[in-house]
Amino acid sequence: MKIGILETGRSRAALIERFGSYPDMFKALLGRTDPSLAFEVYPVVDGEFPEGPEDCDGWVVTGSRHGVYDNLPWMAPLKGFLVRAIEARVPVVGICFGHQILAEALGGRVTKSERGWGVGPHGYEIIAPKPWMGEAEPAPLLLNAVHQDQVVELPAGAEIIASSSFCPYAALAYGDAAISFQAHPEFTIPYERALLEVMRGDSVPEPLADAALETLNAAGASNGSDRAAGWIVTFLREAAARRQAA
Repeated sequence: MKIGILETGRSRAALIERFGSYPDMFKALLGRTDPSLAFEVYPVVDGEFPEGPEDCDGWVVTGSRHGVYDNLPWMAPLKGFLVRAIEARVPVVGICFGHQILAEALGGRVTKSERGWGVGPHGYEIIAPKPWMGEAEPAPLLLNAVHQDQVVELPAGAEIIASSSFCPYAALAYGDAAISFQAHPEFTIPYERALLEVMRGDSVPEPLADAALETLNAAGASNGSDRAAGWIVTFLREAAARRQAA
C-alpha cells in the first residue's frame, strides 16, 4: 500500500536535524505499525502537488505552523485536492493543520481559539467508537498537542469521534472516506519536549510551557501514539480495500 504524505509545513531547522521532518515522523510512526507500507512525499507547502488523488492508495496531511486562514497560494489547491480525493473515495487522514484544512475544505470553519494554546499531553474521550479502532469500548486517548487554532464549525456530514473540554472537535470522521485528529500522534515525547523548550517564552507563555513539560515528563509510556497509528493504518487499509472492491 502506497501512502502519499502531503507536507504542509516544516519544523525548525535544528529540530529537523535531531528528529527529522514531519514526513519522516509519519514514516516512522506508521511504519512501526505496518513495515510493508510505502510512502511518497509531496511538498505542497512549496506548491508541488500530486497529479491526482489516484496517485496513492491513501493520503496523510501533515501539521504546519501556518493557519488555514493565512490563505497562502498553495492552500486553495490543497483544499480542492482533498475534496477530489474524498469524491474519488481515496482515503484521507488529516493531522493538526491537516485536520483543520480538511474541515475547511468540506465547509467547516477554523479560527484561533479563545482557549489559547493547547500544548503537551492531552486526553481525549472517544465518543463514537469505530470498527477500525478494534476496541469495543475505547479508553481515552492521550496524544501530544501543539496548537492554537481549532475547528469551531463542523462541515456537513462530519461526525465527532473524540473530544475534550479544551478541544471539543478533537477528532472527526467523514463517513468512511476521511478521518482527522487535532493532536499529533507523530510527535514523540522527546520531540514534543524539545519543541516546547524552543517555544517556551517565545510563542508559548512560560508558565503554560512549564506545566506542559512537567506533564510530559510524567506521561512516559502512556502516550497513545502507537495506538492512534494502528487506527490510522487500519482505516487506510480498509478504506482502500473497499475502493478497490467497488
